[in-house]
Amino acid sequence: MYDDVRQRGPDARTHAQRAEVKPEGMPRVTFGIIVLNGEPFSRYCLRALYPFAHEIIVVEGAVSAAATVATRDGHSTDGTLDILKRFKSEEDPQDKIQIIMREGCWGEKDEQSQAYAERATGDYLWQVDIDEFYQPEDMRVVLNMLRDDPEISAVSFKQIAFWGGFHYVTDGWYLRRGGDTFHRLFKWGRGYRYATHRPPTVHDSLGRDLRGLRYLSSHELAQRGIVLYHYGLVFPKQVLEKCEYYDRASWVNRNQYRAWAQDNFLRLEHPFRVHNVYDHPSWLERFPGTHPPQIEAMRRDLREGRMQVEVRPVDEIERLLMSRKYRVARLGLKALGYVDGRVARVWPRVRPLAGKLLRGMQETAAPTSRD
Repeated sequence: MYDDVRQRGPDARTHAQRAEVKPEGMPRVTFGIIVLNGEPFSRYCLRALYPFAHEIIVVEGAVSAAATVATRDGHSTDGTLDILKRFKSEEDPQDKIQIIMREGCWGEKDEQSQAYAERATGDYLWQVDIDEFYQPEDMRVVLNMLRDDPEISAVSFKQIAFWGGFHYVTDGWYLRRGGDTFHRLFKWGRGYRYATHRPPTVHDSLGRDLRGLRYLSSHELAQRGIVLYHYGLVFPKQVLEKCEYYDRASWVNRNQYRAWAQDNFLRLEHPFRVHNVYDHPSWLERFPGTHPPQIEAMRRDLREGRMQVEVRPVDEIERLLMSRKYRVARLGLKALGYVDGRVARVWPRVRPLAGKLLRGMQETAAPTSRD
């Protein structure tokens, strides 16, 4: 039924071997990853997690709705599985990596998440998508918090959503109203159960949702500067494949993702519909910070030609961000979102007004030669 790759090759060395050892007394964390077509992120994600991991369990393969972007037997088409096996052979000196796969498609992501959860032996289960990264110092702070307060049962993170490249991020009404919160870290033990993938939910041995107990919210961590760095909207390949899957998935209540990808990601026809939850206003801004070290390593490998990945041209993005019209309209949209989010319950005219103003902004925000 499942193939579980546990063997460690004799040539275990390089990045993982030089990784720092997790300090004694720190919580044992099982990282759980679901991946299909994870390139170019796979090896960098594993290298980032390895120093902090008790174990890393990777579930590779397609769910049924993603069969069109998978091989006939339900695996990645971009070499992800081979890269995972190579990492296991060459960069896993402490035998932390397990690779779970099956022939044929998985039913849904609940089943994939449960596949890594039922094998977890850590004190905590930390769910990570292959295109999600953290600053190492932030991971150390979180582990210290878990060590110092064993009652913490669940942790969520706010995301920074990178868009079209490494210098740009997207924000918007959907994200500011909770869409930027990712439930990722859960206490784990005997009798615990991974209940659902959407949203990620774990129940303890008494059947209690862990977010209903000692929950550490994304807002609390964001106040300390701890966030999740999400790169799922950077490379055209990932965006197009995800949109192909979303248009076929039964749980999605939108069915224009492929059209959005062509019109609003590849071409930027609607500069205030840039986030892939496309029925909410969103916009682009520059990223003023620094990336996690393994993302910088990946960028360096891309620049120096050690890997070939299609990137999105950025000239159009630069023109948009340099436009005075776009900046003014973006400020107005942020203000309107603030009002709409707090007053809509008692002022039903706000929402139609928001839609009308948004259409006007989109018509006038496109940069001109004078901008």
